[in-house]
Amino acid sequence: MTVFSKIFHLDWASIHSGESSPPLCLMLAPLSLLYGFGAGLRLKIALKKKREKLPGFVVSIGNLTTGGTGKTPAVQWLAEWARGEGFRAAVLSRGYGGRHGSSVLVVSDGKTVFAGPDAAGDEPYLLAKNLRGIPVLTAKKRYQAGLLAHRKYGCDFFILDDGFQHLTLQRDLDLVLMDAVKPFGNGRLLPRGPLREPINHLTRADVFVITRSHEGVADKRLSDLLPTGFPHKPLFRSTHQPRAVVFPHSDQVFGPEFMKGKRVVAFAGIARPDVFKETLTELGADILLFKRFRDHHNFSEQDLFGLAGQKETLGADCLITTEKDWVRAEKILSHHSDAAYLTISFSLSPSPDAFLKMVKNVSRQATGLDR
Repeated sequence: MTVFSKIFHLDWASIHSGESSPPLCLMLAPLSLLYGFGAGLRLKIALKKKREKLPGFVVSIGNLTTGGTGKTPAVQWLAEWARGEGFRAAVLSRGYGGRHGSSVLVVSDGKTVFAGPDAAGDEPYLLAKNLRGIPVLTAKKRYQAGLLAHRKYGCDFFILDDGFQHLTLQRDLDLVLMDAVKPFGNGRLLPRGPLREPINHLTRADVFVITRSHEGVADKRLSDLLPTGFPHKPLFRSTHQPRAVVFPHSDQVFGPEFMKGKRVVAFAGIARPDVFKETLTELGADILLFKRFRDHHNFSEQDLFGLAGQKETLGADCLITTEKDWVRAEKILSHHSDAAYLTISFSLSPSPDAFLKMVKNVSRQATGLDR
């Protein structure tokens, strides 16, 4: 096995979180330095150019790391609120992992889902499936997606899913989500760490949201950095709570308390799979086997049939995964009535009122409308 093949087979989730640091990772240090230089240069060039402006209010929900902050539930929560307030909301996404040839892909018009996860990407498909009355579009240039949403659906409230690094589009509010316990992972830039750009680039953010703040004491770097380094930027805290256990192929839905005492085989291919494992444990599940996959892993029949077989061998009550992973596993597990996924809800704590008042005020200024 070559050195590079060994590197690519490392446990990146563990490395990026700081839980392990194999000697081979030292070889990535020059690449991280080069990446950091490129990120800085890209920002300087972008700031000199005039940003594209959409006809309406634009709010970005993003982060500084490669994942694990719970953006998708936050996007869904804000989109549903906007619709309830009478805004004509649309979600604009890059569609990471999707494979479509068009410049703009309409994943959903708010009524019908037109594209699956293979074409749209996991997150846009999941949002399109869950959001009613809210179009979801993907494009490399989200300005084009926004113009189409405005022209075709009359949208005037644009939510950029994972938009912090999308520098070409002007936004009225830039939200950056950071995990309470591991906000910056091991603190290193890609590929050695999870940071997509240096921490000092947080100066671009308008608002900070600390996610999963119920899981424990906040990382000391976070509690020291934000109040002292960015004292005038609003800071909110949020929680991600289990909402339901869904057995889609038997049309059964249970509350999260259903998991108490259940013997399960579980798997996850998200940025921080151990968060899912911890959630199941907190719900009282007896985890007989837990399988970790890389983020956005393309599940094969061998992967999932193997897990289903182990579920039978171990005598587990069910095979369970995350809602995001389910969109890639659903077809393969179509005949497994004992396969389930766990849904998660996002909420601001202790109350969302101050945050939503701020969003409403900024959106009024952007649209010139008083809702």
